[in-house]
Amino acid sequence: MKSNCEKCNLDTGLTAVAYICSYECTFCEACSKNMDCICPNCQGNLVLRPIRTKSPRQALVSRVKKKVFGL
Repeated sequence: MKSNCEKCNLDTGLTAVAYICSYECTFCEACSKNMDCICPNCQGNLVLRPIRTKSPRQALVSRVKKKVFGL
């Protein structure tokens, strides 16, 4: 997941509302709305990006702990 809007450079961290196309071009909500939810790079539609609550590393550590330690 990209951490910044490709148009205005706004932070689009793990929990920020952001929109992506099928190529994972990433845009903040305001820029997406201004572009009518059409990606300027591929002309595909922009859809709401899933929100992560953990970084990939945190998620991996949690899975390993559950598997190894039964937590």
